[in-house]
Amino acid sequence: MLIESLEATGPDYSHELAAKARGARIVAGVDEAGRGPLAGPVVVSAVVLDATRIPEGLDDSKKLTEARREELFEQIVATAHVSIAVAPPTIIAARNILGATLWAMRRAVTGLSIIPDRVLVDGRDVPMGLPCEGLALIGGDGRSVSIAAASIVAKVTRDRMCRIMDCDAPLFGFASHKGYSSVAHMSALALHGPCRHHREDFAPVAQAYRKRAEETSAQLA
Repeated sequence: MLIESLEATGPDYSHELAAKARGARIVAGVDEAGRGPLAGPVVVSAVVLDATRIPEGLDDSKKLTEARREELFEQIVATAHVSIAVAPPTIIAARNILGATLWAMRRAVTGLSIIPDRVLVDGRDVPMGLPCEGLALIGGDGRSVSIAAASIVAKVTRDRMCRIMDCDAPLFGFASHKGYSSVAHMSALALHGPCRHHREDFAPVAQAYRKRAEETSAQLA
């Protein structure tokens, strides 16, 4: 595993070209969305861009508006090889958040319709079991267009899933805060207790479960 950290002015194709100069033919970018929220899945995408059809404006998904992410999402899936993997709260509880993220990263890479020779991963960790060598790029979604594309696909996919979660559990407002610990979300969690979309091992959710259990015990006493 390699880790690289450098200042960047914006994502480009230089890391992909460097990998190809060392013999790689197919380079994939990998990124996740949703490691920090109290609810919902971690979503990971792996993307292999067509070097002749790279969508303009690829960047870290957090720097783009929702409308622009949606536009780029459609362009990416129309021109690139894309794979998506989801780690639901049950996997997060079983493996912890880092383990679940790495699990989903491996599944996203192995789910690609072509086998990459090199994988560029946003962050510090490269999952075990990849079909090729991986390079961890700190701040990679702002440095590599392949990782930026993966960040957009993962973010758009997860946001869409949160809107579905909102329909299933409308008391929590998942469509607006996407499961993050906003004031509205914390208030709803305290008032209604956790739902099936919450991550039971995250501290505020675990505390809400304990509170509900204590209240139930008090009522039965």
